[in-house]
This record gives sequence, structure tokens and C-alpha cells, in this order.
Amino acid sequence: MAIEQLTPEQVRDWTLQQKDDWWLANVYRGDMPQLTFRAAVTGFLLGGVLSATNLYIGAKTGWTLGVGLTSVILAYAAFRLAAQLRLAKDMSVLENNAAQSIATAAGYMTGPLVSGMAAYMWIENRLIPWWQMLLFNIVLSILGVLVAFPMKRRFINDEQQPFPEGQACGVVLDALYSGTGDEGMQKARVLVKAGGLASLVGVLTGENLMELVQKKWLGLKQAWHLPHNLDAWYYALVEKGMAPEPKLAGVPIRSLGLSPTLDLAMLGAGGLMGMRSAAGMLVGMLLNYVVIVPWMILLGEIKPRADGTFTRTHVVNTWALWWGIVIMVVASLVSLASKPEVFTQAFANLRRARKTDNAPDRLASIELPMKVSLVGVPIVGVLGVYMAHEWFGVSWVFGLAALPLIVVLTLIAASSTGMTGITPTGSLSKIPQFIFGALDPKHPPTNLMTGVMCVEVAGNASNLLMDIKPGYMLGAKPRQQAIGHTIGIVAGALASTPLFYLLFLSNYRPGDNVQAAMAPEGGAFGFPSALQWKGVSELVTAIFGGGGGTLLTRSIVVSMVLAAVAAIVMEVLRLRTKGRFPLSPLAIGLGVVLPPDSTIAMFAGAALFAWMHRRHGDKPGTSGHALWVGSHEPICAGLIAGAALVGIGDILVKVFLL
Repeated sequence: MAIEQLTPEQVRDWTLQQKDDWWLANVYRGDMPQLTFRAAVTGFLLGGVLSATNLYIGAKTGWTLGVGLTSVILAYAAFRLAAQLRLAKDMSVLENNAAQSIATAAGYMTGPLVSGMAAYMWIENRLIPWWQMLLFNIVLSILGVLVAFPMKRRFINDEQQPFPEGQACGVVLDALYSGTGDEGMQKARVLVKAGGLASLVGVLTGENLMELVQKKWLGLKQAWHLPHNLDAWYYALVEKGMAPEPKLAGVPIRSLGLSPTLDLAMLGAGGLMGMRSAAGMLVGMLLNYVVIVPWMILLGEIKPRADGTFTRTHVVNTWALWWGIVIMVVASLVSLASKPEVFTQAFANLRRARKTDNAPDRLASIELPMKVSLVGVPIVGVLGVYMAHEWFGVSWVFGLAALPLIVVLTLIAASSTGMTGITPTGSLSKIPQFIFGALDPKHPPTNLMTGVMCVEVAGNASNLLMDIKPGYMLGAKPRQQAIGHTIGIVAGALASTPLFYLLFLSNYRPGDNVQAAMAPEGGAFGFPSALQWKGVSELVTAIFGGGGGTLLTRSIVVSMVLAAVAAIVMEVLRLRTKGRFPLSPLAIGLGVVLPPDSTIAMFAGAALFAWMHRRHGDKPGTSGHALWVGSHEPICAGLIAGAALVGIGDILVKVFLL
């Protein structure tokens, strides 16, 4: 059935009290089960799995993928199947919404681990104890919940902001539970099949899994696995002297990472990303590794390693990272500055909220009480500052100064999320890094950990508001959504933190270089987001701390200036043409820091789905349209989940069973 909603005129003209009265009378479902035990357990378990896949994808791409619709479909399918087998009753729509909110909150808990916290460990060359990482992440995320709820009544109840991804979840949930459910089960089947295909390929290409099965279980002397690199056949000919080895500036292209791989997780990520971003990343990758890097090697600006060789990680860390970071940072700031309504709307909302503070609260019995935030924010905020001081060496002055900045950045992030569905945490993270880096340039943890504090709170608050939107559309109790989100925070932290150490630090030994242990030469994980955080921190230190003379060579400075100018020009053109300009400087910069094989796989995924959309997009009612257009996201989600979980399993087999 159609979801009840206010008209634009009612949103504009009605008071908050009128809107709350209308919602209570027409939408609220107070007697429907919501945060039940099974919904909490389902969300907890789904969140653990989805946070694992997000950790895997985040370490490869630097992105945290939205898991809202995926969790909706999986929870629906699981309980629909259980109901058909008479093992359990079907979930109510609000139970599914609660499970989705928990799972989504868990999925987003991986962001700081593969960005600011990883960068801190690289710069300081020391590990963060697992329990400190877990507790710091949980405390900051709970602070995000406490900061979000005072904004909820304004952004969602009064302004009726769309929060596009949340709105999409609400529409899907309503369609699943008000129709026959056939479409939902079809999407679930597609997701499972795509996941099964990706899992099968992952097992066949998994060196450790194949060794376990063939050597340990079957007793074979030699283990075979499907080559992960698609050009393995060619290099077999090279080794036999039957084909020349491709080189650029005398450097084998394989050592620069220019080798396509059978990575279905990246194929699915590219399908979700879209053709424009994937094409921009491909342009950045080709420009960097095929044109600029060979040129700089020939000029002697990029020096070889001690053994006389060049590798992708080496050329990125010593030279290319700088222009890649600058083009992304400048483009992010230009994009953010081009949307003054995000700032004005945020502070207009804050002013209006103050004017209505004394209005009667029609939803007092179901909203999270305002006093919880008023008491909780300073207590939890100071606890977070204490942790930053004791564990990471951030002074009390800078830590406490970050708290009001957190509120400001959360307002900006939530306004952007509400209007566009995009939470600009990448752009916003540069603000505290530059502010506190300038104030304390000799101590990198100050800019890194205040940045983590600001981004984690702003991101978690915005994601919570995105989760609350479908609940508001379907008549859920906001207080139970806040509790569910907190359950998801704990689920994600418990799942992702130990897994972080097992996946990325199982080979680390005291005295090792942390960055080399986490992102070794030729390894599967490049941590592009952590590279960006580390690069910004080092840039701030070089600018304000007087260390630029040894860190930034003349060619690096020239490349940074040219990258900044290019970012401004391209972003302005993109904005002036309302998105029709084909190149994104953000995507180009990401193509510089990502491993080329990941970029190639994502471009292939984006191209595949673009082709299928063109072929079947104008043929509604056909099986091709239902599969490639109607089930686009489930296919991609299945590929990502299947490949990521098997990839994780392959690493765990090496750690525990070989």
C-alpha cells in the first residue's frame, strides 16, 4: 500500500505539533512488534556478517558500503523461509526494520578501523591494543547516537528531509509486507545465487583453502588452485622465454600492479559504484601508472628501492600519493563549499530547534528523552576525550576543543545526508586534521585522533538518522530504534575488531613495521583510506611543522600544485554542468591510491551493469529486466558478500589451520 506522507504545502505550513499529531493518527503502529528478541538477534548476526564484508571491502577500496537494503532482503527471506517451513512466524514489517537498523549500524563500525586508526598505527609504528580500539569505537559511536536524537525531531519530524537511502528502505519494506512477497523472495534468491557463484570462485582461487583441502584432507603432495591473476597464462609463457615481459620505463608492469584479477567482490563494488565513478578511477590509474610514474622514473624523480627495483607500494608512498591526496582533498573541499545550503540549513535547523524547545512534546513516551542527550553528550564526550588523552596522547585542551567541532560537523553531515543521501565524512575529516594539525604540528596523533572523533560521531549520527527515516515512514517507535542502533554498534565492534587483527596483523611480530605488516608489497589490501589519512597528516606536519624540505621534493610540489588546479577546474565544471562533466577528480585521486587490479575489476563491474541496463532497461516485464535492472543491487551485494566471506575464510585458514 502507499505510504502516508505529508504534502509539500503541509510540510511548509504546519507546525511541529500538527505534524506529530498527524503522524500519531495516521502512521504510528504502537501495537505492532518491533524490537523483539528475534529481531535483535537477527540484526546482531546479520550485522556481524555485514561488518566483516565491509571490513574486507574497506581495506581494499577505502569505502564503506551501505548494507541497509541487503539486510532488509536477507532478514525478510530468512523469516519467510522459516515461516514456510513452520519453524517460526514471519516477521512484522517493524521487526524487519529493527533488524535492518541493527545490521546497518554494525556494518558502519568498520570505517575508523581502515582509515584514521590504521593511519595512526602506521605513523606511530605501534599497534593499538584491541580492547582500546573496540572501546574507543563504541564510545564515539554511542556519542553519535546521543548527538543525533536532538536533531531527529527537526530533520525528520519537522523538515521531513528525504534521507534517500533510508527512504528507499522504507519503500522496499512496505512493498515486501503489503504485497505477495514474490519480488522480495526473487531478489533474495538472486542474492544467494550471486553469493554462491562468488564463493565458488573464491574457493577455487583461494590458495590456502585449496592447500587445506588437497594436502591436509586429501593427502595430495601438490595443491592446485585457479590463478587469481587473469594474465597468469601469459606470464607462464614469459617464464619459458616464449613471450616478452611487458615493461614501462624499464619496469615490469606486473610489479606496478597492472595485472587484471578475478576479484568478484570488486566486480560487485563497481556495479554499485556506477560507470562514471569507475571510469574516473580508471583514468586516474592509467594516468598515474602508465604515464606519470614511468615519466618520473625516467627523470630520476622516483628512486628505486634498496635492491634496485620498483613496486606499486613504493612508488605510491614515495611520490604518487601526494598528488593523489591533493586532488581528492581539494575536490572534496570545493564540493563542500559549493553547497552553502548544507551549512545554512544545518544552523537554521539549530536555531529553529531552540525556538521550539518549550513546545509540548506529543511524542514524549516513544522518543528518546531529550535529557538523555543533554546528560549523556557531555559525559560520553569527556570519556572519549579521556581515552584520546590516555591512549593516544591527545592533550586535554585539543580533545575538549574537538567536542564543539563535533557538533558543528555533525550538523553539516546530517544536513547533507538528509538532502542528498551522501555523508561527506571524507571531506569533513580534513577540517579537524588541518585545524588541530596546525595547532599541534609536531604531534601527528592530535590531528589523526581528533579527526577520528569528529568523523565517527558525525558519520554515526547521520547513519542513525538514515535508519530512523524508514522507521518514521512505517510508524516505528524512535526510542526502540535508538536501542537497536546501539545493539548494532556493539555487534559491529565485537565482530570487526578481532577480525581486523586476524586479517591484517596475524603476521605482525614486535619490532616489525606496522604498515608493511598490514599492507605488504603485492598484498591483497592497500588501505587507500588509511593512506589518505596518513598523507594528509604528513602534509599538515610538513606545512606547519617545518619538515617539508626533506619530505616534499620539487617534482612532488609541482605535481601537488597541478593536481590542486586540476581539481578546482574539474569540480567547478562538474558543478556548473550539473554533473554532466564526465570526470570526477575524487574518482581520479582514488584511482591513484587504489591497487590497479582493484580499479580494473571495479571498472569491469560497472561496465557490465551499464551494458546490461542499456540492453534490458527499456524492456520491463522481461526476465532480463527483472534480473539485471530489478535485481541489480542484490546481484552486487551477493558478489561482494560471497567473495569477501570466502576471502576472509582463506586468510583465517592460513592463520589457524596451516
